[in-house]
Amino acid sequence: MRHFRLAIIGSGSGNSLVPEDPGQGPVALIEAGAFGGTCLNRGCIPSKIFVHSADVAAEIRRAGQFGLGAGLTGVDWKAIQERVFSHTGQISADGRQARADADAVTLFEGRARFRGPHELVIDDQAPITADRIVVATGARPTVPPVIAESGVTFHTSDTIMGIDELPGSMVIVGGGYVAAEFAHIFSCLGVAVRVVEMAPRLLGTFDTPIAERFTALARRKWDVHLSAQITGVRRPGHNGTGVTVELEDGPAVTGDLLLVATGRQPNSDDLGLDAAGVSLRDDGRIQVDEYGRTTTEGIWSLGDVSSPFELKHVANAEARTLAHNLAHPDDLRPFPHDWVPAAVFTEPQIATVGARRQDLAGHRPFVTATQDYDDTTYGWALRDTSGICTLYADPATGKLLGAHILGSQAALLIQPLVQAASTGLSVAEMARGQYWIHPALSEVVENALLKLPL
Repeated sequence: MRHFRLAIIGSGSGNSLVPEDPGQGPVALIEAGAFGGTCLNRGCIPSKIFVHSADVAAEIRRAGQFGLGAGLTGVDWKAIQERVFSHTGQISADGRQARADADAVTLFEGRARFRGPHELVIDDQAPITADRIVVATGARPTVPPVIAESGVTFHTSDTIMGIDELPGSMVIVGGGYVAAEFAHIFSCLGVAVRVVEMAPRLLGTFDTPIAERFTALARRKWDVHLSAQITGVRRPGHNGTGVTVELEDGPAVTGDLLLVATGRQPNSDDLGLDAAGVSLRDDGRIQVDEYGRTTTEGIWSLGDVSSPFELKHVANAEARTLAHNLAHPDDLRPFPHDWVPAAVFTEPQIATVGARRQDLAGHRPFVTATQDYDDTTYGWALRDTSGICTLYADPATGKLLGAHILGSQAALLIQPLVQAASTGLSVAEMARGQYWIHPALSEVVENALLKLPL
């Protein structure tokens, strides 16, 4: 039986845990799917390249607002796909080859399961043992039973970017960030989008005023059905094409294609964790402490399979922390979960960090300010009449509590606010302790800071 000093299950962020010093090996790296994990192959990286094509298409359609006579004359779906997957596929292949050729790393391709706290079996290969094991198996899309058991063909975020051609219309079930991003992508490329969401608003886990504004904007572009309970899913007729989603209240929603974007679940259910004595949380995530340790000594976990944040930058940060903890068991560092930003690359873009209004109202004192994009020079130039920056601050300390931006380049504009919150910079120091370039779009953030009544 082969023995390793370290075994890593998952080649996404877990891949970065392989020590640079070959003397710290041997290391087993185990991957059941495409090398590089979800983000590289079927998640945030390819989807954002698709998003940019959609953004360009949207700008072309808006050209007339700026005195330009441009028009979108066609969409080459295959060319867009080739641009995306030729790049990500090469990165995946190169990463796999580098690990396969490494002397101190043994790459196992197959599904790993525990046979004991330090013993793994990988498909039908001989078992291996390891002193330490890291579980970094990520998560996968969830599909409601009413859809999964219907017999109707559907797509998830794992498959939708690989469809052969653009449909004329599509139904998207779900109202979170995955649904919002793909609704943006496909609607900008000419697909009629119909969204079915069981909650009363889209992006319901975000700051409530931001979610409400986004929902109102989305209803201008997409056919949106809210507070919708799905009672059945069927094809529209015998040997018919397309899909019909039946709702408890309201007319059925039909389309040529069905995309299910109703959340994700951790890949923890097929690992044999009981045999290792590793406990799970109620939602299926692996239970870890602040340092990434599971309930069994010598077994650690990171990323979507255990983290409360399903974000690649969080998984990467956890991997850096865990790499330190594995190398320095007497100097453990906690996962950096204090100020975690997130962005939704839809239209308009959304970015968020810290407390939401619903976290603060009725719970603690706070002050707030909102700056409209079109009350700044560059926002006016963009003709952005919907963009806003909303800030919450502590009136006692003058420190930022939360920041939420809806509008062009929100993911960039929020970064100085993330830095200020992470370093403890006060609102006053941030607003006037540095220059803000005029007339850059960043004045949206500057003006919001200056409006806070502190």
